[in-house]
Order: sequence, then C-alpha cells, then structure tokens
Amino acid sequence: MTEVERAAKLIRGVAVGKRILKVDTVEDRVVFSGAAHAEFASTLAQSWRAGKVFYVRLDGHGRMPVLHFGMTGMLQVKGQLATYYRETPRKASTDWPPKFMKVALYPNMCLSEDFNLHLINEETNEMTELAFLDARRLGRIRLCMSPLTEPPISTLGFDPILSMPNLEDFKKAVSRRACPIKALLLDQSFSAGVGNWVADEILYHARVHPEERCNALTDSKLETLHTQTAEVCRIAVEADADDSKFPDDWLFKHRWGKGKKKQHSMTLPDGNPATIKWLTVGGRTSAYVAELQRLPSRAAAKQQQGDGGSESDLTPLSDEDEDFVPPAIRKRKVSSILCSLHWRY
Repeated sequence: MTEVERAAKLIRGVAVGKRILKVDTVEDRVVFSGAAHAEFASTLAQSWRAGKVFYVRLDGHGRMPVLHFGMTGMLQVKGQLATYYRETPRKASTDWPPKFMKVALYPNMCLSEDFNLHLINEETNEMTELAFLDARRLGRIRLCMSPLTEPPISTLGFDPILSMPNLEDFKKAVSRRACPIKALLLDQSFSAGVGNWVADEILYHARVHPEERCNALTDSKLETLHTQTAEVCRIAVEADADDSKFPDDWLFKHRWGKGKKKQHSMTLPDGNPATIKWLTVGGRTSAYVAELQRLPSRAAAKQQQGDGGSESDLTPLSDEDEDFVPPAIRKRKVSSILCSLHWRY
C-alpha cells in the first residue's frame, strides 16, 4: 500500500499538464495480463491507488492502464534512482532505459519495460521519462475500460486509508472467519493494500498473535485491531513509504534479522530485550514479539492438534509469492500516441 501510494503520487507529480508522445513496450505475456502490450491510449486525467493497485485514468475511448507492483515492481524517472522498497541498493543506477523496464512514459511519450512513458511540457518543451520496472516479473499491467468496476479493483475489500469500515462492521467481518488473523489481513478481498510487513505491524501494536483465530478474538482485541489497522496504514502512507520516518518503536525497524548474526536492539516497554520470533502463516513469514503477542493456551493446543485451516476462507492470497517466472524472449515495440496529460488529484 505505502509503496503504491508513493508511486501514484510520483506519477501525479511528473505528469500533470504534460502530453504523452509515445508508448514504448516490451512484449511480456506474463506481466501484461490479458492485454496486448502495445495497446495504450490517449489523455491521462488522473492517477489513483486502490489497495496495492494503481491506475491511470485516460480521457477518450481507450482502455486504461491498471498496474500492480507485486513484490519487485517500482517506478523510475529518468535521471533519478528508482523508488526502491526499503533501502536503495548500492548497485542502483540511473542508466536509461533502466534494466528490467516494463513500461516507460515520456511527457509527450508513453513507454513500457514493460512500460516506459515519454512526457512533454508544451510550454517549456521539457521532457520527462517514466518507467515501470519489475526484475522478477511478479507485477501485472492490465488495460480496463472501467478500472473501478473491473477486476482486479472490483474484487478488493476495504482500503484502510480510503474506506475503513466502522468498528461494528469490522468486528462482524472478522468474527465470522475461522482462519488465523494474519491470513485474513493478507487477503486482498478483505483488506486491500495490507501487505506482509504491514499486517505484522498491525498485529504487533494490537498485541495479537498472528495465528490467533479470527472467531476467537475478544471484543477488546477486535477494537484494538480496528484502531491499529487504520493507524499503522495512516502513519506509513504519511511517511511516503520512507522507513527512516517510521516510529522507532515499530517492529519494522527490527524485524529484518532472521537468519542473520546481527542482533536486533528492540526492547519491551519495561526496557528488557524483546524476543522476535518468526513463523509461517497464510503462506508468508510472520514476525512477532513473543512477550507481547501470546497465543491463548487453548488456541495453542488446537494449533498443535492441527485444528482448522491456515489460510483465509475468502479468496486466495495475493500472487506476490508465486514462483519466479524465467525470462521469456521479448520483443520491443514502439507506438506513437499524441495525447494530452491533464492529471488531477
């Protein structure tokens, strides 16, 4: 969610009032989901986020780009480093066109690695190029006539930033499920935009164990969970996905040491060292603080007996963890489009 909101904001910042000249795409049947990679159209009206997906609304009669980063997707503006998740690696480069490009936009031009856009400010003739990159090809680029009423956006659940339900509706939605709470939070048809580390952060601040069953949560825990779902997402988005701006008491600051010799420095509220443990829930690695997120004894006994499923009983989890797809032979095609960019927020 946080990285996607940052991407939508970046697009609005570099594209407002500029005209798309060309779309340069790289043929990739995996990333371009259900669309021909060269099929892009006219005027950009605005860019919005919905869960982990963001879309560009185009004026005119063409279908509109709907983009999903997956685990390794990102945007890059020519002359700048890409918007990496967490820290920017040492080998990051401003070389152009960037490696693993899917689409690139040029003010006055729309390109794709799979997507590269060329844009132009007609008053100053200043050119901008914006590319969509994806090293592991887990992202998706779709074209939709009506992004909000077609999959994948139409299948999403509530967005904690845009459409957080009230407490009573939230409690009812959670309590009727029997899966572990971590699996439910990851289910995009339940809470759109909540990814793995965000779900762990929510559960940490709510003091809820990742494996605790949804229908076993007390009213008190459900209330805290409701509050923290909205609060963690709000703080992360307001920080513009810059983890250096996250609060020092967040689990995010300490959770990345699994399997490493370096010890974390996280402490409990009483000043004693915290014990961070990891387990797999809903197919994802979950980090939690053992002293603060305890699994109730009865629930722990049922877990050991193998009672119940381990995933959400809604839709399958996000495709972020699908197997790596080996590179395919791809052909680059360029299509010239003359269109105005009137991006509004």
